[in-house]
Amino acid sequence: MTEPDPVLVERLRAAGCVFAEDEALLLTVAAESPEQLEDLVAKRVAGFPLEPLLGWAEFCGLRIVVEPGVFVPRHRTEFLVELAVGLGSPDAVVLDLCCGAGAIGAAIASGLGPDVELIAADVDPAAVRCARANLEPGGRVFEGDLYEPLPASLRGRVDILAVNAPYVPTDAIAMMPPEARDFEPAVALDGGADGLDVQRRIAAEAPAWLAPGGSLLIETSTLQAERTAALFAAVGLVTRIEHSSDLDATVVIAARPSA
Repeated sequence: MTEPDPVLVERLRAAGCVFAEDEALLLTVAAESPEQLEDLVAKRVAGFPLEPLLGWAEFCGLRIVVEPGVFVPRHRTEFLVELAVGLGSPDAVVLDLCCGAGAIGAAIASGLGPDVELIAADVDPAAVRCARANLEPGGRVFEGDLYEPLPASLRGRVDILAVNAPYVPTDAIAMMPPEARDFEPAVALDGGADGLDVQRRIAAEAPAWLAPGGSLLIETSTLQAERTAALFAAVGLVTRIEHSSDLDATVVIAARPSA
């Protein structure tokens, strides 16, 4: 089918879907029966995020498996991937921490090549399930809180530590789009009172996991960037702030000195 049903398009447009025609076509292709299509459209009209309905999200040109209740990778995070690929090497050890569905790790590995050693971890079982679908068998995915589930043999070996930890202040979650606040897990969004609680915990142990000369890259907001950078500078890492106006993305890079 090359043209979506105009009735579906109008239903989606009336529900506020900006790209109603594209979404109608995607849902039509995803459905295996008219009954399933009606169910998918009804859920989308009710505000359910598009990507879990399709079963995948597009990220850096890759199809990333996502399921209901899992954080959907944002296009702004492609900026973090771009920076990480620029810092990495074909044989880099890459850790995708707070990996969600594993989109960042998958995209970095795609950019650096098949010889990358890829490790990922997340505390949410549903996210880990998706990450394993996206990253294994080429990568290893661990379930647990931050660094806790990682093998001790990884300490001091990580060349690229990529992180998209929750950084939304608790009180600001109510102002997020309904697709996020109502359908994504709080553990993937809530960064505590100032949005930096998880970042503090990541910073505290980061130097022990980074290889000499290795870099940590963490997404943050423009308003939080200076405070995020200060957290990593306080543990001895050399920090800088990068911003993409095209993607409205801000990343702090924190490097362990080579010597």
